[in-house]
Amino acid sequence: MNTIDVMIIGGGIGGLCLAQGLRQAGVAVTVHERTYVRTDWLQGYRIHINPHGSRALHAALPPATWQAFLDTVSVGDGGFGFTTEHLDDLLRLPADEITSGDGPQDQHYGVSRISLREVLLSGMDDVLRLGSEFTHYEITGDGRVTAHFADGSTATADVLIGADGANSRVRGQLIPHARRVDTGVIAIAGKHRLDGATLPRVLTHETNLVIPKDRGSLFTAVWRPDRNLLAQRDQIPAEFLLDNTTPFVLWGFNDAAAAFPVDVEKLSGADLRTVVLNRVAGWAPALGDLVRGSNPQTINAIRLRSATPVDPWPTGPVTLLGDAIHNMTPLAGVGANTALRDADLLRRKLTAVAAGQDRLVPALQDYERQMLDYGFAAVRQSLRNAKQTASPSRLGRTAFRTVLRTVNAIPPVRRRFAAQLGQ
Repeated sequence: MNTIDVMIIGGGIGGLCLAQGLRQAGVAVTVHERTYVRTDWLQGYRIHINPHGSRALHAALPPATWQAFLDTVSVGDGGFGFTTEHLDDLLRLPADEITSGDGPQDQHYGVSRISLREVLLSGMDDVLRLGSEFTHYEITGDGRVTAHFADGSTATADVLIGADGANSRVRGQLIPHARRVDTGVIAIAGKHRLDGATLPRVLTHETNLVIPKDRGSLFTAVWRPDRNLLAQRDQIPAEFLLDNTTPFVLWGFNDAAAAFPVDVEKLSGADLRTVVLNRVAGWAPALGDLVRGSNPQTINAIRLRSATPVDPWPTGPVTLLGDAIHNMTPLAGVGANTALRDADLLRRKLTAVAAGQDRLVPALQDYERQMLDYGFAAVRQSLRNAKQTASPSRLGRTAFRTVLRTVNAIPPVRRRFAAQLGQ
């Protein structure tokens, strides 16, 4: 056995999953998070967890915490449909074709960010350091790493993991040449409460990608209250944006930035709602109702950015995880899952080092090699999807819609397509 200690910068999904797994394996770990209270992290949007993410969570979490995750996922998840702007199906994938027949760790799930964070924080009070704002690190003479924090404090460990998100300070020091670029695509997202709503079933029970004949796209997904309400209503800030106990439909309209008003990101929620309503005029009335019935406080515009590929760097006791290295657009639905995949791979590598089965630098080098390969494959996929949704080419859209109709008409091909969805 080797004694190693691990320091994780950032208390997001990937960093906390890694910490849970290392803690369960008996590896000393601390998580430094710059925010001061758990409610600073609350975000109400739904995350799709694919089998990669499910397996990572299953491997990292103690049995009771894994069960808490299963009890927390959104109920009534339906299938996935590609539709026209009139809600005519191009391709409809039933839930039983998307979900495999294996165990619960091999399934797709919908989960609230709030509830997932609550699960990942379970039993972590002894390793979590809140209000710990990382500034920089230095490698000591014995090859260990000392992290410096804004309050003047320091901490030293054998390994430092940068899991501090898209604007990672760890990445900025480790590989300062790494860049994030503007994709030229903007997403406007909002939430429509389902209590008392009269939307059609396709919007209240299914996930959809609306592909109009001209340009842009509209994504919809359903959130229904947690079966086991880990975050009770009286513990949640009053704003609906942060509430995971109310059923809602999440929607996101995406197009090239040039197709929106100048400074669209600075518009109020009410004005953004008007912008989207103008864009979906002439579409199925239910889609207009979906946008029109959304609380303006839940509507915001986001300029989508994406990491540029980086070559392997000289491996040392500092490495990166998740958005800190392979930040991507949300238009492939795999960002959180890729971070969880990183956490699972790095957990296995560091556990092997602690068990004396591998040496630290070779283990980290192999992690980085694999992570850069699948991580930037996901970045490329999400970027292709972003470019496609912003393309004004009617010919390209017509061809894509034809392909979807063809897949829908051939059951074996549809099943293969369904098996790869969200992967």
